[in-house]
Amino acid sequence: MTRKRGLGKGLNALITDELEGKIIQDNKNIILKLPINQVEPNRKQPRKVFDEDALQELSESIIVHGIIQPIIVAKKKGYYEIIAGERRWRAAKVIKLKEIPVIVKDYSDEEVLEVSLIENIQRESLNPIEEALAYRRLIVEFGLRQDEVGEKVSKSRSAITNRLRLLNLDKKTQEMIMDEMISSGHAIALLSIEDTNIQYELANKIFDNKLSVRETESMVKEYLNPKKKKSISKEVILLDPVYKKIENQVKEIFGTKVSIRKKDKQSGKIEIDFYSKDDLDRILEIIQSIQ
Repeated sequence: MTRKRGLGKGLNALITDELEGKIIQDNKNIILKLPINQVEPNRKQPRKVFDEDALQELSESIIVHGIIQPIIVAKKKGYYEIIAGERRWRAAKVIKLKEIPVIVKDYSDEEVLEVSLIENIQRESLNPIEEALAYRRLIVEFGLRQDEVGEKVSKSRSAITNRLRLLNLDKKTQEMIMDEMISSGHAIALLSIEDTNIQYELANKIFDNKLSVRETESMVKEYLNPKKKKSISKEVILLDPVYKKIENQVKEIFGTKVSIRKKDKQSGKIEIDFYSKDDLDRILEIIQSIQ
């Protein structure tokens, strides 16, 4: 391969004989154009969930403007691993780009995780569980203290601690956080519940009833109060399977959220949600048709 003047020994170590890319800019960073099939995601990168609609929007933007910000990669044996910019890479794959602009960096494993984590946090791309898992990796794999992790990502030690606490939740509850069914504020309130099955049941109750964080905290306090535990198990948590089946049947009839609340063995109430005047009119028509 012909050596380029002024590129320096470091760059020559990165551009090897199998590199098919081209140097397209020489400024603060050397930007290369690589075949997209030579670039692969980092399997250990913090972010696991990508919004398909947002990717489609980014793809459309790339069609018009191109990839404005190069993807940061590290040289591996036979390929280049993405350090930062997997979303741009995925969007480029959607529109079947042949080549993408990259900047090659020589980072350690710890630096790769740090850069990826910081980029995603700055873009608010990580959900709370992804963020917590990345913090745990920095602590477990690289021996950092919580305050050191906080310094690296410009967050307080207490913020790091609260994120890490989310990993103590039931796995199914963690998935609800990742799916944005409940917030990290709801989840923090649920941490007071030791029984993971109850955690998950309450998490579903939060989602079904669209409870606020304050309402969730009150519900958890009621559950933890022995004097009120019986009423909570009746009305909030442990709905009789027979009533649960009826609740689902009524939901199907009205096409909206329906809740059955037991007061005692014989009595209770049915709540039918509506979300607009048209929705209410639709429900009333169904009731009148039954009459």
